[in-house]
Amino acid sequence: METNPVVYFEVSADDEPLGHITMELFSNIVPRTAENFRALCTGEKGFGFKNSIFHRIVPDFVCQGGDITRHDGTGGRSIYGDAFEDENFEVKHTGPGLLSMANRGRDTNNSQFFITLKKAEHLDFKHVVFGFVKDGWGPLQYRNKNEGEHVRTKLTLSTCNYCIHS
Repeated sequence: METNPVVYFEVSADDEPLGHITMELFSNIVPRTAENFRALCTGEKGFGFKNSIFHRIVPDFVCQGGDITRHDGTGGRSIYGDAFEDENFEVKHTGPGLLSMANRGRDTNNSQFFITLKKAEHLDFKHVVFGFVKDGWGPLQYRNKNEGEHVRTKLTLSTCNYCIHS
């Protein structure tokens, strides 16, 4: 029996390591979306998440990242081209820790994603959920609790990859 892939981010704040976020991808439910994210984690296509940032943080809602082209929330690129279609909306935004595709409307998925910080039912049928955080809430809680400060700490995905299990 095949298992879903597990990937990770090593997150740093102004070059200080904060810890890792380990995520399981739902390749059994949304295989194309999961493969896009996995390949962007490894950088195997010549581009990916390494050294990108969480560019949008909404306290008690979402942490958004994955703009690998402009690094400000206006860009992105998938392994399938500029954008790809919504696979399905089988998994709902039922609580914190869900990985979901950020988009500009139907069938406009690229590399941008968000991690929910709480239940967000209003996102159902608009954003494809493709995985969940298995371990490593520390970096997300750090940013979430410090969002109100004047000096915004840049959270960088300093290392990203696929977890190889033996």
